[in-house]
Amino acid sequence: MTRKFTGEQLLVATHNAGKLEEMVALFLPRGVRVVGAAEMKLPEPDETETTFIGNARIKAHAAVQATGLPALADDSGIQVDALDGAPGVYTADWAETPNGRDFLMAMTKTHDLLEERNAPQPRTARFCSTLVLAWPDGHDEVFEGTVEGTLVWPLRGALGHGYDPMFQPLGHDVTFAEMTADAKNVISHRADAFAKLIAGCFD
Repeated sequence: MTRKFTGEQLLVATHNAGKLEEMVALFLPRGVRVVGAAEMKLPEPDETETTFIGNARIKAHAAVQATGLPALADDSGIQVDALDGAPGVYTADWAETPNGRDFLMAMTKTHDLLEERNAPQPRTARFCSTLVLAWPDGHDEVFEGTVEGTLVWPLRGALGHGYDPMFQPLGHDVTFAEMTADAKNVISHRADAFAKLIAGCFD
C-alpha cells in the first residue's frame, strides 16, 4: 500500500527549469502548488549512484533534510541500445561544460559514437524517468516510466530540452522537440512515471 500525499505544496528537487515547467503543468489540475529547489535556494547534491533510482533518492532526501518538506525528485536520461545503454544515468554529464550544460554537444557526441560503431538503423533508444517522493520521516515511494523511440539525425525541432531534438517516439513521425509541451506531456517517460505516482500517492 503506497502512502498518500496530503499536502498542498510540493517541493520538486530540481534546478532544471524545463523539468520544473513540466512538473508544474502536470500538477496544476490537482491543485498542488509546486516549488522548485532553486526557488528554495537549495544546493545540488552530488549524484553518486549508478542507477536512476539511486540518484533520484539522493536528490529527494537531500531536499527533505534541507527543508523539512516532502520532496519529489526525478532522475532521468536516455539509453541508446547500440551504445550498450549509454549515456543512461550520465546523460546530463555528457552535456557538462565549464559554462553549463550543452546538449547540442552531447547529442553530437552520441551521433558520432553511433557512426563510429556503424550502428544499424533504426537506432533504438528510450527515455527513462524515475520519480521518488520522500517524506521527512525517511519514507519514500518510487515510480518508473519509459518511452521507446528511435534517434534521428540531423536534429529536428526547437521545443523541449535535453535530447528532445534527437528522439522520435515510437508511433510518431515528429521528435519530442517538434511537439508542443502538451502533446509531449501525454506520452513522455515523465508522464508515464507521473501517472503511476498519481495513481499511487494522490488518487
